[in-house]
Amino acid sequence: MKTDSLFYRLFQTLPNLVFELIGVSISSADKYHFKSVEIKQTSFRFDGLFVPPEAEIKLPIFFIEVQFQKEADFYSRFFGEIFLYLRQYQPSNPWRAIVIYPNRKIDMADTRHYLELLESQRVSIVYLDELEGNKTESLSLNLVQLVITSEANAINLAQNLVTRTKQEISQERQQRELLDLIETIIVYKLPSLSREEIKKMLGFTEIDLKQTRFYQDVFAEGRQEGRQEGRQEGRQEGRQEESVALVLRQLNRRLGSVEPSLSTKIRSLTIAQLEDLAEALLDFENITDLEAWLQEN
Repeated sequence: MKTDSLFYRLFQTLPNLVFELIGVSISSADKYHFKSVEIKQTSFRFDGLFVPPEAEIKLPIFFIEVQFQKEADFYSRFFGEIFLYLRQYQPSNPWRAIVIYPNRKIDMADTRHYLELLESQRVSIVYLDELEGNKTESLSLNLVQLVITSEANAINLAQNLVTRTKQEISQERQQRELLDLIETIIVYKLPSLSREEIKKMLGFTEIDLKQTRFYQDVFAEGRQEGRQEGRQEGRQEGRQEESVALVLRQLNRRLGSVEPSLSTKIRSLTIAQLEDLAEALLDFENITDLEAWLQEN
């Protein structure tokens, strides 16, 4: 499951979620905005950065990393990114860091050189499985629990969240965004289910899953229609061209301009390979990741 992209969406839609996770109350929390920031002339890219309004120089900047895989030198990389950012951008604001793990077993990185930072108030570590013990009624935190819950419990929890969202969120746009998030998480967790099965399980009647960002980004709509109707050669060629264009746009947004030699290789991929690349690129951090993927595939 592509947890980085899920949490990017969660934090963009629910800025207060960050502060709920670490149990901190921040004035002007609703004015923070979440973005991904790349450090120039390096391959470093933050999972996320929460930035307060420019005039609020006393409010901290929050560096956020969602870490769902073991990485022996994680803290070396993460703090290296932070200090490179501070040197390059020289913000006036103080800073804090948040690391989000699914559980303590993943937190296995070497901490020898960073104990003082990890024990300070600058750094907060969140273990998502321990949130399940909280008797909180927070809709935001329950959405996070949906990301890590077992497949067996996912549908029941998602159904409950759909009901709560419709009851508690009156603003139409925010309600639609939250429902879209729930759909997306279930699609990631239960990829074998069809769109209609998900729609029925979640009790949607007026929401068309065809419009979810997930399906648009990773060609699920193309997969389903391609299996059923896309047997004609002309249609296949059209789909292939559209798929190439979408993948190149996604890569340009995530990694910057793609070299012509790599673009040529991408244009030679089959539709199935392009679909796989569209999913894989959500985890790419630099051009090297793309080159390695193309070499393997």
